[in-house]
Parts: sequence; C-alpha cells; structure tokens
Amino acid sequence: MRNPVLVEGAGDGAAVGERLLVLWRQIRTPMVVPLLWALMYACAFMSVMLFVERVYMAIVIVLVKLLRIKRYTKYKLDSMRQEMEAEESHPMVLVQIPMFNEKEVYRLSIGAACAMSWPSNKMIVQVLDDSTDPVIKEMVEYECQSWASKGVNVEYEFRNSRSGYKAGALREGLEKSYAKDCDFVAIFDADFQPDPDYLWRTIPFLLTNPELALVQARWKFVNADECLLTRLQEMSLDYHFSVEQEVGSSTYSFFGFNGTAGVWRMQALVDAGGWKDRTTVEDMDLAVRASLRGWKFVFVGDLAVKNELPSTFKAYRFQQHRWSCGPANLFRKMLKEILCCKRVSAWKKFHVIYDFFFVRKIVAHFVTFFFYCVIIPACVLLPDVHLPKFIAVYIPSATTVLNAICTPRSFHLIIFWILFENVMAMHRAKATIIGLLEANRVYEWIVTAKLGNASRNKNSSRSHRRSRCRIVERIHLMEVLMGLFLLYCTIYDIMFGRDLFYVYLFAQSMAFFVVGFGYVGVYVSN
Repeated sequence: MRNPVLVEGAGDGAAVGERLLVLWRQIRTPMVVPLLWALMYACAFMSVMLFVERVYMAIVIVLVKLLRIKRYTKYKLDSMRQEMEAEESHPMVLVQIPMFNEKEVYRLSIGAACAMSWPSNKMIVQVLDDSTDPVIKEMVEYECQSWASKGVNVEYEFRNSRSGYKAGALREGLEKSYAKDCDFVAIFDADFQPDPDYLWRTIPFLLTNPELALVQARWKFVNADECLLTRLQEMSLDYHFSVEQEVGSSTYSFFGFNGTAGVWRMQALVDAGGWKDRTTVEDMDLAVRASLRGWKFVFVGDLAVKNELPSTFKAYRFQQHRWSCGPANLFRKMLKEILCCKRVSAWKKFHVIYDFFFVRKIVAHFVTFFFYCVIIPACVLLPDVHLPKFIAVYIPSATTVLNAICTPRSFHLIIFWILFENVMAMHRAKATIIGLLEANRVYEWIVTAKLGNASRNKNSSRSHRRSRCRIVERIHLMEVLMGLFLLYCTIYDIMFGRDLFYVYLFAQSMAFFVVGFGYVGVYVSN
C-alpha cells in the first residue's frame, strides 16, 4: 500500500512544478524575450565598439611600422650620452624597489639595479621593504649591506606599517632627505631585472625634452614557457605593449604608466601631486594626473626589462582583480576632473575617457563575459531570439586575430587563448562592477606571488610544487557552476538547436571545468 503522505507530497511537488511552468510561459514572450533582445543588441553594440577600437589601433600601428615614425627614434640619444660623459654632467637618479615578502626574487632585483652602469656617486638604490616576515626582512637587509660594501649607494628602508601599500611605500621613500636631491626616479617591482645600460637608454630622453615626464620600457617575460597559463598571458600583454602603448606614444595620446620599468622626472611627479593610494592602480592614477597637467610620456618599445609572469592561477586571479577593479574605480573618481580640465585638448580628453577607460577597461570585460558566456547560451535556450552570425562569429573572430597576431610564436594557441580569456572575463567583469560601485574588495591589495622561475630548474621546481596537492584546494566553485550551465546549454542545443553553437559552448564549458578544477598553471599547495 502506498504511503498517502508521500503521494500527497509528490502531488504537491508536481503541482508546484506545473505552476512554475505556467508562470514561465506567461512571462517568457512579453518579458523575457524582449529583455534578451535588448541585452543582445547592447552587447552587439559594445562588441562593435571594441572591434572599431582594435581596427583603429591596427591601422595606426601598421602606419607607424611602415613609415618608421616611432616616437622614440626621433631623439638624439648618442650625442646626449657623449655630452654627459665628456662633461661628467650625469643627473642624480633614485632607483626605487618596493617589495613585500619577496623571498624568491629579492636578490635578482636588487642585484640587477645595483649593477646598472651609472656613476656610483650619481645613483641611489632605495629598497622599500614592507615585509612582515622577519626572516625575509633580515635577508633583504643583508643583501643591501652586501652591495653597500661593494661601493654601491644602497639605502634600505623598512616600514612597520603597510599604510597605502605600494603607493605609500613609494611616497615615503621620496620624503627621505637624500631623495630630494635626485632629478629622476626609476621604479622596478621586485621581480624586474633591468639591463646594465637601462639608465643610459632612458635618461637621455628626459634630458633632451624638458616637457617629458615619463619614459616607459616594455616587459620581457623570463618564464613565458613555464606553462600554458604563462603563454596565454604573454599573448595578452604583448598586444598591450606592442600596440596599445606604442600607438598611445606615437600618436602623442595618453598611455598609462605600467607601475614599473619606467623613469619619472621628479619635477613632474611632484607637480602631479605625487603618489596617492585612493585606488589599487596608483601608477595609472599618477599617469592620468600628470597627463592632465600637460606632461608628455614616451614609450620605448625596443627597450625590454626582464620580469616574471604569475604561473599559479591563484596569483594571476588576484592580479587581474586588481588590474580590473582599480581602473574602473579610478574612472569613477576622475571622470569629472578629466572633463573639467582646461590644460589638455578635447581630443585628449576623449581619448582618455572613451578609448583608454571606457572601451578598454570597462566595455572589453563586460562584452567578453556577458555576451559570449551569458547572452549566446541564453539565445540557445530561447530560440525566439535570433543571434546574427556576423555579431556572434565574424566580429569576435576578427577582434581576436587582431589581438593575438602580436605573438606569432603562440598563434597556434589562439583557441585556448579565446576560451581562457572568456573564463577570466568573469572575474574581470565582476571586479569592474566592484570598482564602479566601490563595493566590497574595491581596495583589496594582494601582492602577486613570485616563484623565482628565472633562477631555478623549471622541471624540478614544477614537480616539487605539484607534490602535495589536495583536490579541495584546487576547486573554484564559480567556474564549475558556469561550466555546468554551459554544458546544459550545449546538450539543449544538440537536442533542439538549429545552429552549431554547441561546438563553441562545449569547448567553453570544458575551459570553465579545467580552470574550475585547478588544472591550469603550476600549483603550490597551501
């Protein structure tokens, strides 16, 4: 005999399900479908905006290369260097190295900075140590003392408080009495290793043009071949340096300071208001303020400084949160200031607001995630909304090729790069919203962990890092849930769809699962 309670419960459950189905049918056509159409058109419009911006950048960079009009080639550096050497008129340079518990890389950065070929009486290497580990603090201090015993002017500065994080350390470093005598300040993060001739290839730019505030070098990645994660990062950053920075410099438009591997004119830094810790992108903040004061920047594309890419997904995710949240928050804080500025042209204001901030820092993240990971799957579930192929396929394909072509050696990885960028767009879009709304985690600052991959055997270190791993430590719930959603859409499209979107949806769901279960990058157990 059947239990009447179970039968009644089953009946109630079926009744609830039937009511929900009826409700869905009632709201689907008049509410859900029009909303999805509106969202699709909005994302399509943003996708076109991004495509147009990429095409503009491609046209400019092609003209720059064909006509050989790179801005930094116009300077007479050799004559300036000969004049300095003949008259011994080298300016005083401060080299700042901010660090925080950098056990793996502190010797590399301090050693490279101290080995730069500049007169020892005209260069001060300032190590700004915020380490909370007393053992690492002693190691860094000992390294500074070791170089000081060799005749290098090294100043070790330690703070008991991490107030202001990197911006606070740099600001307090400039307040030292010896720093006030310096004409220029070069900044290197703890994993950056400048070549010995770095100052000879940057300072002459600033001496030649008194209106120049910043000389920015590009980055060279010593561990790009460490794993697939670092190869994919290289593809994204190569586009940033080879195209975005080069175009901004060559067209005399605004381009951002990368926070490291750059030399600032001390006068310009002070005139712009110095370092501020109101966002997590203090470098971009300073660059925007200096640009609004009328100062000019130059990007030197043939000068590269070695550094390390984050090779663990955890470190990369924290870095991308800061790089996405910070610009959105800075845009919120500075929009009115940019619009009201009278010292720069309307074109430069437009470039900073629309091109630099809105398209690259906001639209790019939104359209990548919401369009390709939400709207397209939703259109599969709701065939009433027809998705044009030129919006869903052709424009994204062209945009992707324009991005990836800057790293020809990795062009065969373009499919993996697309899928991984879509996964990361979820975190970037979330961080962008946090920055715009100044919500929780807007001021979160977690230093990107470095593993010192440039100085150790890659294979042996990798096997050691993977030795003690627990599956629970690997799982990322958001990625797993997103993968399940896309897999459901894949199955639905195979069963009921008329297009071939299931090919993309299946690949994208697998990418979310790979990341969600921690099988990307090297792994360091907690």
